[in-house]
Amino acid sequence: MNNPNTVFYILIAIIIINFLIDLILDGLNAKQYGAKLPSELQDVYPEDEYKKSMDYKKTNYQFGLITSSFSLALTLAFFFLGGFKWVHEIAISISDNTIISGLIFFGIIMIGSDLINTPFGYYKTFVIEEKFGFNKMTTGTFIGDKIKGILMTALVGGGILALIIWFYGTAGANFWLYAWALIAIFSVLMNMFYAKLIVPIFNKQKPLEEGTLRNKIEGYGNKVGFKLDKIFVLDGSKRSTKANAYFSGFGSEKRVTLFDTLVNDLDEDEIVAVFAHEVGHYKRKHIIFNLVLSILLTGFTLWLLSLFVASPALSQALGVANPTFHIGLIAFGILYTPISEITGLFMNLMSRKFEYQADDYAKETFAAEPLVTSLKKLSKNSLSNLTPHPAYEFWHYSHPSLSKRIRNLRK
Repeated sequence: MNNPNTVFYILIAIIIINFLIDLILDGLNAKQYGAKLPSELQDVYPEDEYKKSMDYKKTNYQFGLITSSFSLALTLAFFFLGGFKWVHEIAISISDNTIISGLIFFGIIMIGSDLINTPFGYYKTFVIEEKFGFNKMTTGTFIGDKIKGILMTALVGGGILALIIWFYGTAGANFWLYAWALIAIFSVLMNMFYAKLIVPIFNKQKPLEEGTLRNKIEGYGNKVGFKLDKIFVLDGSKRSTKANAYFSGFGSEKRVTLFDTLVNDLDEDEIVAVFAHEVGHYKRKHIIFNLVLSILLTGFTLWLLSLFVASPALSQALGVANPTFHIGLIAFGILYTPISEITGLFMNLMSRKFEYQADDYAKETFAAEPLVTSLKKLSKNSLSNLTPHPAYEFWHYSHPSLSKRIRNLRK
């Protein structure tokens, strides 16, 4: 790892191998499109809707091939043509302050990447999603989301990055401890206040109105010892017809958010069943487990970063003679990809296990069948793939496939 040329080609190999793995898995999954549905899923789609769902998957698969191949070609060109060195020289020509030059470097990379990817995102939203009846977003909302996202990244991400670079300059090799503490505190605060502080920037949310649905949800919560007075409906329909629900926060800040599309698509018992599933995540300590594990993984990653970021070979591999934090971070991020894939597989494995546990909790404390019918409706309305390839499911799915969840609920 002391030879810059060796490091350079290791980085290239990691990028290409990662692309090939995804290419193979996507290809295997595509071969499953149109497969015969399991008996428990025969009633999910009418024949015309099932054909539509397969067309949707094929269209996204073909579009994904184009975008991923373009991204690979652009990334390799950036490496071989010295793109990182070029951006680095622009950054240090503006300021020799390590914090400012680091922020300028990542700002150029981020904005450049966003400009290149925006046409693809626009096409996916206003052509593909529009064609299959999902898109409800206007051009104004699309542009507004882009601007808000860039500003949020600049303010929050830039602020955190500036502090980490400062820690690196003042604490040396021990900077990772301070960075870890910073990110751990930020993660806890985001888990507690994300729905209150961040979501309103992009969406309107209002308390669930008084009525039979709220009474049923509160009645179920009282039954299982889950007092909750923060039940919100989010205007997800301003962007898509797809439905969702999620639980966030803990302590006095815990809340459940229901997309308005979910409230409109499901009957009241089905919504309570979805709520019971979310309560199951809370009762089984999944949120705390995921938060703690995420913080531990962050600490491990930052510790590894502290061992490599100052290596001259990493910076020189990207064409920069003297080690800098921002160039070392880029090289390390790619070197870390295999470890990231392994930890991602573990996180998906745990997530699928937790989904079964949350389903079991809903079955035991409410009922199985309303959750089954809700899952079927949600899958139908989002044109979900009901027959994923086992390898693709193992690698990418954070939730078990629908057929497995239904079998588990009905056993």
